[in-house]
Amino acid sequence: MPREKFKTLTEQMYYVLLALQQELCGVDVMEAVRVMTDGRVRLGPGTLYALLGDFQKEGLIEETTGKVAGGKRSYRMTEEGKKRLLQEHQRHQLLVSDFEKYYEEER
Repeated sequence: MPREKFKTLTEQMYYVLLALQQELCGVDVMEAVRVMTDGRVRLGPGTLYALLGDFQKEGLIEETTGKVAGGKRSYRMTEEGKKRLLQEHQRHQLLVSDFEKYYEEER
């Protein structure tokens, strides 16, 4: 059975949605992700714009053309996107909780 699209988010997907809590153009999304992750996660334009297109098709973000300075194409997360981001955050919290319960340090 094929994996449900966006059932789990990659690290890049997670940070793009997190950045789009505010309206941003693509270049600003790339910079926001770089800053949020202290440079650990970097997005190239091809990856970013493919994700933005997929997120739009799924209704997780919406285009807000012209609202950012200079009339650049910009985006922001929708209510559905917020729900999906929160679900992913909760999934990560469960992973950490399980790790803390079951990981045995060397003795």
